[in-house]
Amino acid sequence: MILKTNSWLHQFGILGMNRRNAEYIMRFNPRSSFPLVDDKLLTKRLAEGYQIPIPPLYHVIDYHGDIAGLEKVLRDHQDFVVKPTRGAGGSGIVLITSHQETRFIKPNSEVMSWTDLTYHIFDILSGIYSLEGLEDRALIEAFIHPDPVFAAVTYYGVPDIRVVVYRGVPVMGMVRLPTKESDGKANLHRGAIGVGVNIKDGATTTAVHHSMVITHHPDTGHPLSGIQVPYWKEMLDIAARSFDMTGLGYLGVDMVIDQERGPLLLELNARPGLQIQVANQKGLWGRLELIDQAPSGIFTSPEERVEWAVKAFTESNA
Repeated sequence: MILKTNSWLHQFGILGMNRRNAEYIMRFNPRSSFPLVDDKLLTKRLAEGYQIPIPPLYHVIDYHGDIAGLEKVLRDHQDFVVKPTRGAGGSGIVLITSHQETRFIKPNSEVMSWTDLTYHIFDILSGIYSLEGLEDRALIEAFIHPDPVFAAVTYYGVPDIRVVVYRGVPVMGMVRLPTKESDGKANLHRGAIGVGVNIKDGATTTAVHHSMVITHHPDTGHPLSGIQVPYWKEMLDIAARSFDMTGLGYLGVDMVIDQERGPLLLELNARPGLQIQVANQKGLWGRLELIDQAPSGIFTSPEERVEWAVKAFTESNA
């Protein structure tokens, strides 16, 4: 998909950045609610109150002195994830698959020493990875063992699922698949693959890599379309309930599927990117307009909003 003139964007229902910012983010996302999604620890605590499943939290490091207790915490956990509470785009996240004494093994078999790990945490605390460059906190949480459904189309790392939600209605979905180029991370700007997902049934459709349509994973060679995303209805429900939880009318909901725990809310984004349109080869704007044109009062519960979305985006060409 190549973005061209405004009339072309209008014809295909493409949502541009300026319209997204002015008509959806500024209008429907109160600034007072941004901290709820910009801070991963606040998001976790909020989700717990709404009984939305999240990766278990092992430890929070607020200050440099707190690192002294980390070694004791890690004795009970062979694998874990280190991440900044206010990071963005996957920056500052370190995955550890196993460790022995002072050797910590990453998914690509790279070894971190205890010194490397603690220095990285110091960097997180100093705010190197935070949104505003301010002092931050470090989270130690459970390592996700991804559902095997994406094993053939993933290079190391953990694939995730992004659902864009508007006024509580799931609008569009995408799976982000790690590649060798992305160093096993599911971030499109680092070289991960975006694969559109059919709202109706959770089946993958078109796939893009650096905005170019592809049919097979560049590292594994396996086809990317026609994969059935498990727990799809449950994930749509989590996405819809995230609106009730935050009060944000335009929201990106990122989830993962753990092979034992099922779907888990990973994080929320009050400024979700627009690449999801490229992955789906469809525009967001047309779907947002359908929601605005729907009769008032029909979206009283998350279940009703999900049911409406599945029907509306199956029957329409949007």
